[in-house]
Amino acid sequence: MIKVVNKSLLAIAVSGVLASSAVHATNGYFGHGYSTKEKGLAGAGTAFSQDALAAATNPAGMAFIGSRMDIGAALFSPSPRSYTLTGSPSAQSFVNAVPGTSYESDNDFFLIPHFAYNRQLNSDSTVGLSVYGNGGMNTNYPASSTPFGAGTFGAGDAGINLEQLFFNISYTKKLNAKHALGGSLILAGQRFAAKGLENFAPFSLEPNSLSGNKHSYSYGAGIKLGYQGEVSKGVRVGVSYQSKITMSEFDEYKGLFAEGGDFDIPSTYNIGVSIDVGSSGMIVADIQRINYTDVASVSNPVQQLINGSCIPGAPFSPNPGATGAGCLGGGNGAGFGWEDMTVYKIGYQFDSGNNTYRFGYSFTDQPIPEDQTLFNILAPATIEQHFTAGMTMKLGGNQEFNIAGLYAPSSSQKGANPFDGGATQIEIEMSQWELQAGWAWKY
Repeated sequence: MIKVVNKSLLAIAVSGVLASSAVHATNGYFGHGYSTKEKGLAGAGTAFSQDALAAATNPAGMAFIGSRMDIGAALFSPSPRSYTLTGSPSAQSFVNAVPGTSYESDNDFFLIPHFAYNRQLNSDSTVGLSVYGNGGMNTNYPASSTPFGAGTFGAGDAGINLEQLFFNISYTKKLNAKHALGGSLILAGQRFAAKGLENFAPFSLEPNSLSGNKHSYSYGAGIKLGYQGEVSKGVRVGVSYQSKITMSEFDEYKGLFAEGGDFDIPSTYNIGVSIDVGSSGMIVADIQRINYTDVASVSNPVQQLINGSCIPGAPFSPNPGATGAGCLGGGNGAGFGWEDMTVYKIGYQFDSGNNTYRFGYSFTDQPIPEDQTLFNILAPATIEQHFTAGMTMKLGGNQEFNIAGLYAPSSSQKGANPFDGGATQIEIEMSQWELQAGWAWKY
């Protein structure tokens, strides 16, 4: 009977994750954390793992959590996501806005389920499945709020939606009672849609595959490797590395993304430490590096369109005929201009009776340079700080309830519009909050 229930829970959980939009509190568009327990610690967990979503951070940690299943969901709100234009706009500004007026994106609430399972094969090894996502590149600016109802870029409702889903299949092997290695095969899928960008057609090599098409899908695979161990009494360390995941192209958007629709997933690595404090407390700290410069369509600057590497075609032509590697869709095509990110995370947890309480803080420099705000109206990933808290309530000997909350205060970036020589300034802004809850069974 228990096996039947477990299989039913597995089917329901995976189906829910597949049906959801993968949008999370973000560092760029990577989640600040994945498991509910790690989210209470601002995402720190490379050196100390506590549930079956540990593989999303460090697969080696699955060696120390035993057989268990974790399911749950988060309610996430990235609001406001907005842009404001100042200065003296002209026809070359590309942004349709009343100077000094703030324009906000719709779609303020997202429900995101999560699922993970770990199985102890014997005293030294485990296998597991963790299903999770990245997101954060989601905007929808209604044309009705802009002058003359023309839209942010003069082509109706404007926005993008990027969702990434990961199936992390992990295996761990203990070297001894206190040290373990782990590896994961990551199967990734992503989908993307864009609208309201048609006026950039003269800068695209494939203007019919630039904007307004249906969702496009992309698939790929990569690996994640990790180590976790106790190096002295009460002191644990961990490291993990995720390879760049080479994805198939977004064919419907080969006129938007560099290299003919290429949108790979960048490599990342984590270094962490955990230190016991007294008889019931622990401090955890992580450093995470996200290498957005691995991906041309994310890191190439928008200036590729105006620095001579793209020769635009005739405006309003059904076949503009742009030429040059720097054009949208080109081999060195313009992108969002994101830089690599280094994220610092620290958390504290302590046991009190039947409950465990957590607090965390993380900080980073957001990845968008001042001169890249134009395209990043579509992806205003400006968040730099996360404040978190969480709790675990033990329920009997083999179940627990977990909850975590996050607040990311508003952060903005302002810079000159490169298309009108700085006659206008564009400011983008975002804040976030999230509440995640989950249930766990231990076997």
